[in-house]
Amino acid sequence: MTGLGDLAALLDAVTEAQAATTEGSMPATLLLLSLEGFKDIKNSVGHAAADRVLVTVGDRIKSAVRTHDVVARLGGDEFAVLLPATPLSRATAVGHQILAALEPTVDVGTGGVRCGVSMGLRAAEPHHSAEDLLLEADMAMEASRNEGRNKLKTFDPATLHERQLHRQMVAELREAIAGDQLVLYYQPIIELATGRLEGTEALVRWKHPEHGLIMPDRFIPIAEESGLIAELGRWVLRESVEQLRRWRQDPATVHHDFTMQINVSAADLQSLAFVDDVREALAASGLAPESLILELTESAIIQNDELDRYTLMSLRRLGVGLEIDDFGTGYSSMGYLRKLPVDRVKVDRQFVRELGEDPSQLAVVAAILQLIRACGLDGIWEGVETAEQAAALRSIGCTTGQGYYFGRPVPAQEFTATLARQRFWLV
Repeated sequence: MTGLGDLAALLDAVTEAQAATTEGSMPATLLLLSLEGFKDIKNSVGHAAADRVLVTVGDRIKSAVRTHDVVARLGGDEFAVLLPATPLSRATAVGHQILAALEPTVDVGTGGVRCGVSMGLRAAEPHHSAEDLLLEADMAMEASRNEGRNKLKTFDPATLHERQLHRQMVAELREAIAGDQLVLYYQPIIELATGRLEGTEALVRWKHPEHGLIMPDRFIPIAEESGLIAELGRWVLRESVEQLRRWRQDPATVHHDFTMQINVSAADLQSLAFVDDVREALAASGLAPESLILELTESAIIQNDELDRYTLMSLRRLGVGLEIDDFGTGYSSMGYLRKLPVDRVKVDRQFVRELGEDPSQLAVVAAILQLIRACGLDGIWEGVETAEQAAALRSIGCTTGQGYYFGRPVPAQEFTATLARQRFWLV
């Protein structure tokens, strides 16, 4: 379509350029670029018009380079330019020439469209294979993407080290999920009016054999990027439900409507197997579905509306509780909330933090509570750290709280000991 070479042709050209490089001669340099926002363009103007964009981009790249430079389209919206025997300064100048050439809009018949560009540059070294050179140019391009559109980034060796560490972490996390390195911590959820223990939230930790206890904010993103998040989620689901079953065996430990809350990822919502996983975990434990409450972030729900809604409705029919976590931090909309089959929302800790210090904050919290209830929902208020905050929430009718004031997340054995000592918390 574009008249350009493909990936195989580029790799052959790199191999040939490397073979022709002698000691003291200029190395080849590879420029790799992707069109940011191209998917949105294709969805808005159609496939035929999007193809014209690709053809125009290819033509503009060729116009900005020398006749003996190799221009290739690697597939989708990615292009590459191989500059044989070119010093880094000259290659950088060519990269900026390409960015300038791609700046004007492309006429697609119904108007002009403009794609942002991310570009990475890597000068070849004697040890480089074609695949290695392409990989490191891709790392530079990813760094460019992280900084924003229309940026040119040169490969930084530290990036390779970070990638190697990331791969190592992925491998270790895979072993942790398969082995016995993961552990759940439990934090109490309290009925504010009475101090009665309503339930607990299960929070995963990683007991790394060398680095000690690793918090989820360090390894959950890695699990999401590597595709391990679904497997991790299944482990949390099975272990938390089994723990609740063990607590329920002793009526003196928890009351019959004590609930277990777990966090659910976007990958879970977009998996047709997730509902079956929940059903099987409950069946294996013998617990009623209402014993389990699944927490979902707003950002997770909006990633794939149609499939997410199907999953949510299936979970609702199953009978488990559904709750939106971190409410108020992103896409909160009362109209949006009314359409979701959820039972309640967990209000982000930022709204509780200033209670007891800023008198006007109580009015803000009261307004949020009214809006939530107008949607037919209830709220959990997280981040309760002081008696003053708990009292302020109780004074305006907030029903449920969670935070360090009531208890920090602790392992199951310690949480069990706490349950044996107290069924009610001082509020």
